[in-house]
Amino acid sequence: MGASESASSAPGFTLGVDFGTTNTVVALALPGEPARLVRFPAPEGELFAFRSALAFHAPPEHPTERTVEAGPWAIEAYVEDPLETRFIQSFKTFAASANFTETQILGRRYAFEDLLSAFLLKLRDHAGAALNDLPGRVIVGRPVTFAGAAPKAELALARYETAFSRLGFSEILYVYEPVGAAFFFARTLKADATVLVGDFGGGTSDFSIIRFRRDDAGAFRAEPLGRSGVGVAGDAFDYRIIDNLVSPALGKGSSYKTFGKVLPIPNRYYSAFARWDQLALLRASRDMREIRSLEREAVEPEKIAALVEILDDNHAYPLYRAVSRLKETLSAKDEATFAFEAGAVSITRDVARSEFESWIAPELAQIEGAVDAALADAGLAADQIDRVFLTGGSSLTPAVRAIFARRFAADRIETGGELESIASGLALMGHEPDLDRWGERAAIGA
Repeated sequence: MGASESASSAPGFTLGVDFGTTNTVVALALPGEPARLVRFPAPEGELFAFRSALAFHAPPEHPTERTVEAGPWAIEAYVEDPLETRFIQSFKTFAASANFTETQILGRRYAFEDLLSAFLLKLRDHAGAALNDLPGRVIVGRPVTFAGAAPKAELALARYETAFSRLGFSEILYVYEPVGAAFFFARTLKADATVLVGDFGGGTSDFSIIRFRRDDAGAFRAEPLGRSGVGVAGDAFDYRIIDNLVSPALGKGSSYKTFGKVLPIPNRYYSAFARWDQLALLRASRDMREIRSLEREAVEPEKIAALVEILDDNHAYPLYRAVSRLKETLSAKDEATFAFEAGAVSITRDVARSEFESWIAPELAQIEGAVDAALADAGLAADQIDRVFLTGGSSLTPAVRAIFARRFAADRIETGGELESIASGLALMGHEPDLDRWGERAAIGA
């Protein structure tokens, strides 16, 4: 058996779940031992970051034979048969939305908690023996500020509660995600310290300030001092690349001729590019008929032709892979080349890091404001923070790091555990003697 398998079958282990907008990570911890990540034998190789995605498939010839997949298997199912597959990702972004009540999928109604429980059940299936025996208690990460307009945290936690209860958990505790990351980071502390933790996920950027002190027995005790968050992060950065680089090559900002007039191409056609899985819905919408007709009337018809091909031939996933590669390369280099080739569509362009940073300036300003809000909530000045720990994929973006470099000395800033820190910290926290002071429990029906 692997490490996570032996931990899950041993008595006294604790379970931490970081359900993220982009990825979900699960960790196990035994008393006095480091946390161990649950790993999944995926098609492309073993992984621990399980993609937060669902796919529902029902072949037309057998509509009652509905299958559900999650993680990389969901992506695989959708890419293979997009017309007959309903694909959903980033669904955490509407966990706290009162406007989202349910969605129709292949003739059935699914509330948010139905989607989440379906996802968790498939995740458990793919974990195999690692999650055969679940404890009664689970510690679940939650953002400081949920994504979306006017998010209702109580509603989100009630929905979480229903979904996790369906897996058999009798005790479910919710802990702020950066607090989980702080517990992971605290293992490296040699002395008392006031720590600011920044967690940058796909949908939210969250911050917590925690004071770690050693007690007389030499064990660390932690006191939460302040927190803040904002509903923007890596997904918003991706959309800025799409909106500024890709959409113009597909006709955004150009014009078409009708009845002797020159009119702008409607911007609404490009709003679906916020998430690649939404492009399949655009292809099946009334707008698609309009887009096809615009190819004949467009001032730059080759751009509309490229848009139609991307939609018709389901090039959305490789397009977003190219966007991710550009963003990752610009984290290490001052300039990178965006290169997307699929069918007859070719979009290639050099992008300077400074240009990318100008695109994401609105999001950077919101993140910067949230950092200042966390300091204000703790009643501390920047020079009263001893250590800064940044985690999550977007923490590697130089413009994000610069927000902290302007406030804190470079030797106080550390990064690491970009995907594992929260889940591992949550699992370790499960052995704390007084868990209620760190988390909260949802009121069902809130």
